[in-house]
Amino acid sequence: MRFLSLFFILGTFLSLFADEIKKPTVMILPSDNWCTQRYFTQKFDNQGTTVSVPDYQRAFVEDIELPQVISKVGGVLTSMGYSLKDAEQEIKSLGVKQAEDNVLSSKTSGASIAETPLDILKRHMKSDIVIQLWWNITKDSSGKIVSFTLEAFDSYTNKRIATATGNSKSSTAAIPVVLEIAVKDNIKEFDKQLDKWYADQKKNGREIALTVRCWDNWENDLETEYNGEELTDCIQQWMRDNTVKAAFNLSDGTESFAEFEQVRIPLKDDKGRAMDARAFATSLRKHLAKPPYNITSKVVVRGLGEAILILGEK
Repeated sequence: MRFLSLFFILGTFLSLFADEIKKPTVMILPSDNWCTQRYFTQKFDNQGTTVSVPDYQRAFVEDIELPQVISKVGGVLTSMGYSLKDAEQEIKSLGVKQAEDNVLSSKTSGASIAETPLDILKRHMKSDIVIQLWWNITKDSSGKIVSFTLEAFDSYTNKRIATATGNSKSSTAAIPVVLEIAVKDNIKEFDKQLDKWYADQKKNGREIALTVRCWDNWENDLETEYNGEELTDCIQQWMRDNTVKAAFNLSDGTESFAEFEQVRIPLKDDKGRAMDARAFATSLRKHLAKPPYNITSKVVVRGLGEAILILGEK
């Protein structure tokens, strides 16, 4: 009996320890600057404005070093416990050459929301972190020196959460090998920054943005009362009940829209699945579809961390 008790305690401890040391999932991509320097870019219509974005598909196909470099850097992170998402294979399967036709115009304000190719990739990959890698080569009398920069961004908010930079020693080895060694020599502080960010996510939840809008042909609005409370107040109460530590900020709002920022949602839902802005907004949509509201609504997303819930119709 004592043996079984000790076995149970040890199992519980190991389970908690494993959860404590769990690392986030990461996706490595060439940086915007690297893509621009090598002309791996494409034009993208972002809500009527033409902007230049990285063409990851061309970069992986045409640049011989890129897959090898990302494989080497990915190996360093994997050996440290990070779970690596294979961006190259996902890009091939998605065919992310141009942004999908996923633009929605609000009938109320004319505002629209569009997904860039990176937004689409992040939504499909569902990694916690996007790491952008830049490197450059200079030659000296004894070989070549590789300079690099790693920048980590929260996939949900696009906020920079960690940076590492360094130079290799002069070497005649292949560039991916030289870069791998340089990254190993400069990765410790980068790892600490990521650990600190992930600990905050586990404690305080992921950060997303949520906007609630109304179609202009809907007979109600956010000031309509249900059981004596305006709809905006009802939504805020649902937000308090479903965010981590009731953390969110109603940054702006009128009778036709409410903009919530710094919304902290759980890392996983009650079924153990990763939560994102779509899942959170869908939960609110289902809540508002029930009495006393009986509101039909539509969810539109941008990447993992931004969603719009439009009330009144699908």
